[in-house]
Amino acid sequence: MVLAEGWRECQRNPSESLGSGVHAPGSRCYPHGCTTPMDLVAVTSLKQFFRALLDEALGQTGLDVAEVTELYLADLLAEFAAADRLFAPDEPGGTEQPLAVLYHRAQAAEREERIRLLRRLGDVSLYKAGFFAGALRESVVGQGYTIDMGRAAYAQVATLARGGFAHVYDELGRKFRPLVEVLEGISARSVARSSPAGALRIYDSWRRSGSENLENVLVDAGLLPRRGGPPN
Repeated sequence: MVLAEGWRECQRNPSESLGSGVHAPGSRCYPHGCTTPMDLVAVTSLKQFFRALLDEALGQTGLDVAEVTELYLADLLAEFAAADRLFAPDEPGGTEQPLAVLYHRAQAAEREERIRLLRRLGDVSLYKAGFFAGALRESVVGQGYTIDMGRAAYAQVATLARGGFAHVYDELGRKFRPLVEVLEGISARSVARSSPAGALRIYDSWRRSGSENLENVLVDAGLLPRRGGPPN
């Protein structure tokens, strides 16, 4: 089983694993990090929930990713479902840092800390570019900047990593933009199904951006005719 293999590799080479390399007694390391027995009960169902969403979204887009990469993404979404993890309480000051600051910190760090910071940069960029796509498109920085930062971060981790997980970061870097579209689709479908107001938000975002991804969400929700434009 892939998860079990990932745990064994992390126990042998904690500095080369996908996780932090810090193990509490009785903890296990899964593709995205280490989980204690108490945490495991709380997060397992959440990871399964996001895995199901990813399976559906990847099937709809036709994007092919390795199983271990999909597991990494499910772990990432489950972790960032808690806002305190997205906004990095373990970082200096307990506040979120700009992507550029995180990047420069990584470049000045030693290898293992550089990997940790670059992985964090890639993870945050992927999550934000997907789940906050609309806000980023309208921001001064733009979604493209976030995508470029995340793609470059994962590519560097793939180069720095030693062991069996470098291919995961390589795939995350190479397929960063289509993965962003997958996450944006998951977010948009959730919002569109939540309420009429949510569906209207997705429709307005589509009208402003012309996003084919959002159009597909609206078509699947029955809010636009297939191959049709905006209603009169």
